[in-house]
Amino acid sequence: MELDLDFVRAQFPAFSAEETRDWAFFENAGGSYVPATVSDRLARFFVDHKVQPYGAFALSKQAGEEMDESYAAIASLINAAEDEITIGPSTTLNFYILAQSLRHLFRAGDEIVVTNQDHEANIGCWRRLSEHGIVIREWCVGKADGELDLNDLEELISDKTRIVCCTLCSNLVGTHNDMAAIAEMAHRVGALVVADGVSYAPHVIPDMKSLGVDFYAYSTYKTFGTHQGVLWGSRKSLKKTEGQGHFFNEEKSRYRLNPTGPQHAQIAALAGITEYFDDLHKHHFGQSDLGLHERARQTFELVGDHEAKLANLLLDYLKDREDIRILGQDHATPGGRASTIAFHARAMPSKHIAEQLADSKIGVGAGDFYALRCVEALGMDPADGVVRVSMVHYNSVEEVTKLVETIDSILPGN
Repeated sequence: MELDLDFVRAQFPAFSAEETRDWAFFENAGGSYVPATVSDRLARFFVDHKVQPYGAFALSKQAGEEMDESYAAIASLINAAEDEITIGPSTTLNFYILAQSLRHLFRAGDEIVVTNQDHEANIGCWRRLSEHGIVIREWCVGKADGELDLNDLEELISDKTRIVCCTLCSNLVGTHNDMAAIAEMAHRVGALVVADGVSYAPHVIPDMKSLGVDFYAYSTYKTFGTHQGVLWGSRKSLKKTEGQGHFFNEEKSRYRLNPTGPQHAQIAALAGITEYFDDLHKHHFGQSDLGLHERARQTFELVGDHEAKLANLLLDYLKDREDIRILGQDHATPGGRASTIAFHARAMPSKHIAEQLADSKIGVGAGDFYALRCVEALGMDPADGVVRVSMVHYNSVEEVTKLVETIDSILPGN
């Protein structure tokens, strides 16, 4: 069975709206389109009951009920309990608050392992703890391929290691890191594992009961929803955190690691993500007795196959060009390499390529994408960065073909 792309694209207003319908959009890792199930819920909340939720009057009750629906939906999606998740304004802020909530555990000389492959969100907040005597150990990528070597991690971890922070999938390199092996190494010495799932979550539905990490975070605005960040922690690990919100919310899971407080409308719209995933499942598989998490995982098996096909169309072109450097693997497989592809053209600035593609209504990104340390480690000019093409399941073969043909017409020598 293949993903029914016509059905998929029919769920997204952007593909019929006059301003966006003619664009091939490949900057999904910066923020994805949303289906009507999300945008309709957001509009309804703002128009019908934009009031303080959880009050005694009907509009307030309805607002609270819609927020509750989203908390339950997001928790079910990742196979977690509601009291294990915090929904805050962004993953960057969620990680910063998590770092502060764990700071009391550390003593001078304790060590935290971070990579130079990650987005800065899961690097900077931990590096700041060096101000308190914490030693930061850096797990470095290979300078040729941008990959992380587990043997290098083995050498970094010691009985002083308290936390290992690592991305499940780099927003530039695209490789899925072996979190089971990483967690096993960290837990062997009693360290916590903090996993950045932002560039992983658009492509894989994670299972919090089997992933093996202690904390996991991702961004819903990159997974077809509103601009929010989800932070999950195991019950055991959450007990190690100190609340960062108002003192009277210390025992409330929605508030204790979210000092800003929940953003009502944006959270209420998140149930539209799982509603959309269910629509996809029903269309492809019919009625089912499976739970929400299992339905989503089954649907994303189709997504993985489709995205790998798209990625390989581009990778097969790029790897045949001697003037192009691809970051990461040059072949995509479901669960092995995401359809986020970054490359550098030796003869043309990345920004210029992005601008030329935009002239043909093809949207890609150019720069370092908050992974500046990774760009520098690979020996590239940080001022130039890379071109990033980030595809998700609603992208089409026709769009990728147009992208390849346009790149080919832009680059020198053609």
